[in-house]
Amino acid sequence: MLAAAHQRDRSPGPLDGVRVLDLTRVIMGPLATQILADQGADVIMIEATGGDTNRVMGPGPHPELSGIALNLLRNKRSAVLDLKTEAGLAAAHRLVATCDVVVATMRPHVLVRLGLDYETLVGLRPDLVYCQAQGFPMDGPRADEPAYDDIIQAASGISDMMERVWGQPALLPTIFTDKVCGLAIAQAVTAALFHRQRTGEGQHIEVAMQETTAAFMLAEHGSGAISEPPVSFDDAPAAGYPRVLSAERRPHPTRDGQIHLFPYLPKHYAAIFGEAGIPDAADDPRYVDQRAALRNSDSLYRDIRAIAPLHTTDEWLAYCGESGIPATRVATLQDLVDDLPVMQHPEIGGYRVIPQLARFSQTPGSVRRPAPLIGEHTDEVLHELDQLERAYRTTRAEGQPG
Repeated sequence: MLAAAHQRDRSPGPLDGVRVLDLTRVIMGPLATQILADQGADVIMIEATGGDTNRVMGPGPHPELSGIALNLLRNKRSAVLDLKTEAGLAAAHRLVATCDVVVATMRPHVLVRLGLDYETLVGLRPDLVYCQAQGFPMDGPRADEPAYDDIIQAASGISDMMERVWGQPALLPTIFTDKVCGLAIAQAVTAALFHRQRTGEGQHIEVAMQETTAAFMLAEHGSGAISEPPVSFDDAPAAGYPRVLSAERRPHPTRDGQIHLFPYLPKHYAAIFGEAGIPDAADDPRYVDQRAALRNSDSLYRDIRAIAPLHTTDEWLAYCGESGIPATRVATLQDLVDDLPVMQHPEIGGYRVIPQLARFSQTPGSVRRPAPLIGEHTDEVLHELDQLERAYRTTRAEGQPG
């Protein structure tokens, strides 16, 4: 695809004018602030001298820019401050007074020790939206325990889910809980900003990773265990959505490749088995209705797998397209990367840009800034801070609302 350069005057996005202080690291918090930045917020991330962990997570074209960091840190400014020193903390406090939002992912006791907790910062900015995310709920006994994606996956039912499918506990091969919680942070911050817009009132937001991920998991896996008393199909456990927990739920080998065939409705099964020449396909009691199809997912998925090699991938896609049956070719991770557009970074040249998570018709976001080097904007941010403070003092001296 054609390469494009970053431009400062691109569409600012729906959060234009919102200023965010980013006190996060690794994936969860940086993903949340990337979403806010993509949507137009001015995100200032505070980094230590060595930079964030995501800068070295995997290979990249520059010692400070892994492939992960090139997208995760886009549209942000980087300022290096030593928050353990009086000067660094004082600068951070000055920044807070100019920010609408603070997002922090340090453990609660660390934030208190550094003087970056909500109770301290709301004294500097009374209408502050402060989002604090950590592993476990702050009102529980595990509030200050260290928590990473692996820990939260195990603590949120994911390992149990994997054991029920594959016979042994495992973790999803993706940084799942960090990303789920990053989405929750971004949504919560925008909701709090909307409340502040209507009322002038800021607030404290807590996103506890284990609690948030458990809620995400139980949307379907609460299943029959949600009712009191619990109910279940046959001898299956009440918790867990049976169709999704089937070990047969996976892509299928065709005559020349891989496809995922997903006959969701009874009529889909009748059509696809009829196409395969199975006798009496229209009258199979396993899918007499939607409830029956769900209860018989294991055997139906096995039968789909058995007939998939009868045709090529393209033949199945053509038939399913004509019949309204959900189906797709199996994409590789490299396929996804190959579909991305290329932009030019001033330090490293071309790189591929991961799409934003939502498209806005009237206020589309854009990649306005490339991922910065460590501390690239320290001087700019501090100089800008001096100007903002002078402007504020002048406004106050003239008796104007400030």
